[in-house]
Amino acid sequence: MTESKLIDKYSRNLNYLRVSLTDRCNLRCIYCVPREDIPRLRHNEILRYEEILRIVHVGVGLGISKIRITGGEPLVRQGVCDFLEQLGRIEGLADISLTTNGVLLQDHIIRIRAAGIKRMNISLDTLKRKRFQQISGIDAFDKVWAGIRLAREAGFNPIKINVVALRGINDDELIDFARLSLTHPFHIRFIEQMPFESGKKNHLPLLTPEIKSAVEGLGELETVGKEINDGPAERFRFKGARGEIGFIRPISRHFCRSCNRLRLTADGHLRSCLLSDRQEDMKRPLRSGCSDGDLENIFFEAVKHKPSEHHLNDRPSEALNGRMFAIGG
Repeated sequence: MTESKLIDKYSRNLNYLRVSLTDRCNLRCIYCVPREDIPRLRHNEILRYEEILRIVHVGVGLGISKIRITGGEPLVRQGVCDFLEQLGRIEGLADISLTTNGVLLQDHIIRIRAAGIKRMNISLDTLKRKRFQQISGIDAFDKVWAGIRLAREAGFNPIKINVVALRGINDDELIDFARLSLTHPFHIRFIEQMPFESGKKNHLPLLTPEIKSAVEGLGELETVGKEINDGPAERFRFKGARGEIGFIRPISRHFCRSCNRLRLTADGHLRSCLLSDRQEDMKRPLRSGCSDGDLENIFFEAVKHKPSEHHLNDRPSEALNGRMFAIGG
């Protein structure tokens, strides 16, 4: 494996690249998409697959070993499975995973597995069909649940179910999600809601201590040790459970000090922090005939400007205005 050259000034080893394939999504989740219509990228504004693969090749040469494919919703982009197969052939990648809302998973599951993807995160914020439509804007719960079952049958491991904890919306289901981990080998990840639509200055997010207190009604949680490719989740398991419970705490205990991520946006910008406006243009140099050395320098520039931490807790009224939807979280 290539020794990492992407070490920032805070001694963080940036070996993880999140790649957004598209800004488009087939859902309009209330916590992600702004209420007003937002302009979509035109076809020629989105990085071509061959451009993404070249950037990944360069990144691997600098020590990138982990890739997560995101969107928007990555499975809405035409040719995604061909791209995943090509991505899986890049030597030096120790881990390739996919984040999806699961709506189109049934249509792609066999080819995703054949491409060598072994792990996936599936977003699901409710176990109730009517509430799913209220949160996401469409009636697709049955499709998502069928996709989760097929992913399990196809051998994906782990299957992480991402649950954004929404006060007054799905907080009555937290224990139901946790209960899934008793009988299914799922990793249930409870995620604190970030203020991505924050004209809501009085919004009170549902934080991990409250979430944890709710699910502990099922029993005592035992700590699970971290593994080499783990993300920021604090991992736990109920005694005898087949699956796990995890808590991701961007608000109550942010994980900036250990952040190892860079992000490639669908329109070809490299970002070192989701919550910073600083980004480096990779698309224009790519389409102007730049060398791989030029791309390496763009990686180094992004690393140089990675901030020490985000400031959401210092400036809670700051609106992020759909940024996650456009960047890929």
